[in-house]
Amino acid sequence: MKDKSEAAACPGCGIPYDNAAVKAAFKTCPGCSWHYRMEPEERIAYLADEGSFSEFSGGIRSRNPIELSGYAEKLAEAEAKSGKNEAVVTGTCTVEGRPLILGLMSFQFMGGSMGSVVGEKVSRALLKGAREKTPVLIFTTSGGARMQEGMFSLMQMAKTASAVAEMEKARVPYFVMLCDPTTGGVTASYAMLGDITMAEPGALVGFAGPRVIEGTIRQTLPKGFQRAEFLLEKGFVDVIVPRSEQRRTIGALIDLHRSQS
Repeated sequence: MKDKSEAAACPGCGIPYDNAAVKAAFKTCPGCSWHYRMEPEERIAYLADEGSFSEFSGGIRSRNPIELSGYAEKLAEAEAKSGKNEAVVTGTCTVEGRPLILGLMSFQFMGGSMGSVVGEKVSRALLKGAREKTPVLIFTTSGGARMQEGMFSLMQMAKTASAVAEMEKARVPYFVMLCDPTTGGVTASYAMLGDITMAEPGALVGFAGPRVIEGTIRQTLPKGFQRAEFLLEKGFVDVIVPRSEQRRTIGALIDLHRSQS
């Protein structure tokens, strides 16, 4: 976001708002509630109880498993740009006193792509939840599998799905918040396996792009078919939750599942 003198127009309504107004509205448009993309630290600030977030698995870093030329430089560039060493942050926190394990993806780091480290950190978060009987919530935003790691990136789909199955065996709730955009291998694995699947308003969610799908099935697709609202209508999403209501909603879901256990 730019300062007030250079305020950018909202993509939703076209009205320019300064950074302070957008930030005060949980990084949404004060006029039309357009949800701008958010980074993990911003989500932690409004969701977790103050000072309660404690990161784990933060020291795991990507290598170059298939020795792809230029990949190490891309990782270094992504780290410098985002201030993070990977595309997901995991940790424990409390939400209004309720214990919760969080996974928060960062689109700034190589488009939130899922490589070996993202798969490992997400799996560790899920297995920790199963082991400690603590609910897990993952905010997804991703362009899909990190193809610079070849087959190793694709293997993370099965790995994370297996960890979700352990959550189910342990009868511990797993929640997902689909954020803009959530696509590719992340959509095809842990993003769509939650006990409760939530989405932010207007979030783009899908596997392949519209042109690829239309070229495959040779049909014209409905307008907005990959947006959260369409997915809610078709039953792929359970509820759309604006950021202003997420803290209250997550607390209520934890209480509901706790009362049923």
